[in-house]
Amino acid sequence: MITCIGIACSPRRQGNTSLLLEHALEGAARGGARTELIALSDYSFMPCQGCNACSSDGECILKDDMQQIYQKLLAADRLILAAPIFSMNLNAQAKALIDRSQRFWSTKFILKRPVITDATARPKRAGIFLSTCGTAFPDMFDCAAKVVRYYFDMLEIKYEGGHFYWRIDAKGAIINHPTAFQEVFEAGRRLVSQG
Repeated sequence: MITCIGIACSPRRQGNTSLLLEHALEGAARGGARTELIALSDYSFMPCQGCNACSSDGECILKDDMQQIYQKLLAADRLILAAPIFSMNLNAQAKALIDRSQRFWSTKFILKRPVITDATARPKRAGIFLSTCGTAFPDMFDCAAKVVRYYFDMLEIKYEGGHFYWRIDAKGAIINHPTAFQEVFEAGRRLVSQG
């Protein structure tokens, strides 16, 4: 069975991106995946210290809750990353997750080793990105989407695209969007149905 994890990066419980994520995971489950929602606000971890210790062995020397998230990232066949736009880019929690994944960058690009050591025995990994912003600027998601694409590449996950929603600011505002929940539900189902 395909495993699909969803990472809710918003600091707000039941925030807009978290609600989108719940519907996307419901779609993934309907498609036959075993799903898990990971709320970053439930975990306590330090920001990357820039010590470069992971360059020697691909491991992070900081021993905190990020160790649990690493294992979930490595075990997942599908990843749905849900993060709001704060100050024109990914929110701090999402960026901290990405920064603390430097160990995977070191593994892949410095040590020249695969991040997923059993890739031939598993489904090809794939993922999508869900996001909201409060403004109507047409290019608001460009920077965040580029960071997420690189993040997925580092994790050896094929980026299958993003689902972005403008002018969604107040907590729960996404509920009033006419198509968002159905769109991400279908995206979650499609994500797990592909080979």
